[in-house]
Amino acid sequence: MSTPRYIAVAGNIGCGKSTLVDFICRQYGVQPFFEPNAENPYIVDFYRDMKRWGFHSQIYFLTHKFRIHQHLELERGQRTVVQDRTIYEDAEIFAANLFRRRLINKRDWQMYRELYATILTSLKPPDLMIYLKASLRTINKRIKLRGRPEEQSIPASYLKALNELYDAWFKEYKRSPVIVLETDKLDYLSDLVHRIDVLKTIEKHIR
Repeated sequence: MSTPRYIAVAGNIGCGKSTLVDFICRQYGVQPFFEPNAENPYIVDFYRDMKRWGFHSQIYFLTHKFRIHQHLELERGQRTVVQDRTIYEDAEIFAANLFRRRLINKRDWQMYRELYATILTSLKPPDLMIYLKASLRTINKRIKLRGRPEEQSIPASYLKALNELYDAWFKEYKRSPVIVLETDKLDYLSDLVHRIDVLKTIEKHIR
């Protein structure tokens, strides 16, 4: 990658974002920025009681992602960076899903949306957005395989709603060029043909 780029990888829980980010970074020697789940002081409580901790958790992600985005803007132009999940997804999918499920009340939702709208005015979009799609069956399988304790009790209905919101959001996404990868049967780590196909697809958009 001769020209520095800001690449974002989007997708539901368990669809393979972190794996793809790591793959791209190892392939091209670029800088990754991973989803800060481990640093979120509310995440364990959130999965135990979404209604009590949903708003707190989403405010954490929103403010933390804003700081990351500001840092990415400083890095942009100097080197290529790859981000695991964007601030757009936090607000337009995860927080929206909690509000729709009445796990965030209307007053808190309005305040959250005002904060997000203010943040949007200072953001520049990625140079490339890669959207990873996966079926609910694949997502559930991967969540079980990676074994994060706080994720094992996530309701299937919650993941299904996220998948539906992702598809609706991405149909309207116009902020940057996009790549859509169906990941149910995609194995770019051990399958050479898949690896070559993914790299060719990415390189076609970033040259």
